[in-house]
Amino acid sequence: MIPREILKKIRQIEIRTNRLVSETLAGQYHSVFKGQGMNFEEVREYQPGDEVRSIDWNVTARMNHPFVKKFVEERELTVMLLVDLSGSGLFGSVAQSKRELAAEIASVLAFSAIRNNDKVGLILFTDQVETYIPPRKGRRHVLRVIREVLFFEPRRRGTDLNCALEFLSRVMTHHAIAVILSDFLLPSAATPFLRYRRAGAPPAQNLAEAAFVALRQANRRHDVVAVQITDRFERELPALGRLMLKDAETGEVMELNTGDPARRAAFARKQGQAQKELERLFQSAAIDAIQLRTDQPYAAALGRFFETREKRRARG
Repeated sequence: MIPREILKKIRQIEIRTNRLVSETLAGQYHSVFKGQGMNFEEVREYQPGDEVRSIDWNVTARMNHPFVKKFVEERELTVMLLVDLSGSGLFGSVAQSKRELAAEIASVLAFSAIRNNDKVGLILFTDQVETYIPPRKGRRHVLRVIREVLFFEPRRRGTDLNCALEFLSRVMTHHAIAVILSDFLLPSAATPFLRYRRAGAPPAQNLAEAAFVALRQANRRHDVVAVQITDRFERELPALGRLMLKDAETGEVMELNTGDPARRAAFARKQGQAQKELERLFQSAAIDAIQLRTDQPYAAALGRFFETREKRRARG
């Protein structure tokens, strides 16, 4: 039996996100994610302006005047949510952790999907695939997805995006919308506070490059969207004096003087450069990305993302 406090938390998220979906995002979702192809609907009489290529010559020959084939977009989609449960996701400098925000975004996307009669599946990963829920429809299924994102206890603490994407390619042989919810603290940047390299591990840059090769390959088969979830203190250090900091993924501990303005400025510069490099890599892989923060409302950022995709799709 699910504890009452867990049910209450899930219900709160459902109420908040359902309102946003109903009032704002459901129609945009329908507009920005393409179906898997075109289905034949009917044959109708030719009208001025119709494409000559759409003429059905067999029917035209029988009826002695032109008819065209009408096609509609196949709307049923599969939305796969790939959620990073590595240790860094537990961090949050405000009331909400990165993992809790990931659960809300997953809820928004999942409820948008089922309102459009699409399927939703879930892959939870660290440096291995922790659990997999096959795509299905329905409210009860979405509530299960939210519960798993919020309360699943991962066995590992590290991050391996390659592993998750390889698993996606095995379980999803058809086109899907693959939404990756992660802080994208890839090995090239290590973690916000600590620099490390595991003994015997390949160079960090090689690990990061491998991740983006995998992203590019996944985006050829699927429509990959990266939802980057960060915290303000991962961009700039607070002035709190000397602190003992522990890496959430490796367990490594170090002392850092956050009261030093030069140290804080250097950290902010380094993180700004890392973010620009991440955005460049997303762009080179032709992957749409959204940046969200635990201390900022997400509704407007999601709305802008949908609007941008809708305009680009209209032009294309």
